[in-house]
Amino acid sequence: MKFLFLSILSALLLSASSVTHQVKILEKIISEISLKKQITIWSDDRDILAQLEDNNRFKTTKHCQNATMIILRDKKELLPECSQADIFVLNYELLSEVPQSFGALFWKKGRPNIVILEPRIKAQKIKITQNLKPYLEEKIW
Repeated sequence: MKFLFLSILSALLLSASSVTHQVKILEKIISEISLKKQITIWSDDRDILAQLEDNNRFKTTKHCQNATMIILRDKKELLPECSQADIFVLNYELLSEVPQSFGALFWKKGRPNIVILEPRIKAQKIKITQNLKPYLEEKIW
């Protein structure tokens, strides 16, 4: 019983730590881009949204209709009226499934990977700093 409890506690701590690392990476990415308007973020991942909100570096919203940037984990959570925002996804496959998405942060072999699609950022008039240039891709792999 003690082993089961420790296993569950370890899993919860690792999961919380994983979200914290993911948010730190997202914060860095967001700070390195500029959109047509002030960035107001909404995410379908409540943990990510809460951590971004606590940070106070970025403006967040509880309603996707008010967002200029959406951080999306699940395509089913994207309402049609919210699809006009710039979308950054948390799953590589979503880059194909959500054509208005411009980039992705995902984990592969235990490491974070960042992909930003150059044709999409040009079409959406998103500017990125020199620090994000190594993550530019011409197309989805």
